[in-house]
Amino acid sequence: MRRVAVFCIIGVLTFLMAFIALAAPVSASVRIKDIAKVQGVRSNQLVGYGIVVGLNGTGDTDKALAAMQSNVNFLKAFGVTLTTAQMKTKNAAAVVVTAQLPPFVKPGDTIDITVSSMGDAKGLQGGTLLQTPLRAANGQVYAVGQGAVTTGGFSVSSGGNSQQKNFPTVGLLTNGAIVERDVPMTFSSNGIIRLALNQPDFTTATRITEMVNSVFGSIATPRDPGTVEITVPGNYTDNVVTFVAALEELSVTPDNVARVIINERTGTIVMGSNVTIDEVAVAQGGLSIKISKDTQVSQPDALSGGTTATTTNTAVDVKEGKAGLIVLPQSSSVGDVVNALNAVGATPRDIITILQAIKASGALHADFQVI
Repeated sequence: MRRVAVFCIIGVLTFLMAFIALAAPVSASVRIKDIAKVQGVRSNQLVGYGIVVGLNGTGDTDKALAAMQSNVNFLKAFGVTLTTAQMKTKNAAAVVVTAQLPPFVKPGDTIDITVSSMGDAKGLQGGTLLQTPLRAANGQVYAVGQGAVTTGGFSVSSGGNSQQKNFPTVGLLTNGAIVERDVPMTFSSNGIIRLALNQPDFTTATRITEMVNSVFGSIATPRDPGTVEITVPGNYTDNVVTFVAALEELSVTPDNVARVIINERTGTIVMGSNVTIDEVAVAQGGLSIKISKDTQVSQPDALSGGTTATTTNTAVDVKEGKAGLIVLPQSSSVGDVVNALNAVGATPRDIITILQAIKASGALHADFQVI
């Protein structure tokens, strides 16, 4: 019997590892609408507790006391009096209902809702959500949900075998809730609009201010890296919505922080084009260690009276590949870095290690994040 264990240290990694993605070449002009939002315009979270019925034996068992009590309370509202001990049905399940209330929706509009089992139900497939009030953080009801549940998955078991696709205990109701109350929103206060940047940045806030002032006059002021304050022009006082629409269509070039993102689990590297390094030398070589174990059996003659003996011979073979040495000039771009590392035969895993070493040496000028 021959067993071979092969251990590779730098350079023997498989070529099936994930590729290197080069992101954000040069910042392009984008609409203000895509990098900032008007303060005061926001969604609100809603949550409720309900019951899904009509399940084919996949609902909560009698061990889920919350579901049993909910069923009893529901039937009591219709004049049916039972106790939890009398409830044995597995065709119902207690669920938590969640939703996002978009800005500016009006009573009568519909929104999507998500239902999630909170008991020991096996699946919500084929069920129907009973009328469920959805409340905001202030305790007020803003929508009511009801309707057929779509899970997009299933769970089947028989004879000890089971098959499951996706998560059958979570379902979606498209347009499953009717809005009962709107949320008043004020996006203009005393003739002033505030833009909140999605990614606060001094340079980006300044560029937005300069663009707005070049089009509408001196009406914008950067209050901080994340906020630009804009005074509504006099000719738009009675038509602020039109002004905001025109404002959002203006194009600016946002500034990006030099950043390197590394996912060590998949071997993925994402680097922006503005990542630069100082002059640095990189050497990369391969070292492989091969350990072989050979088992030999010694069998004595039939009449010798000896016993069978087993011995194991171990052989160690070490090979070191020729190392490559490359010198990266000062302020190399991301393309130069990758081309140089490819020139020395570095794989994605090698490049991760090399970049970490360059960052540790202080030569890599970028925000280094490992996820």
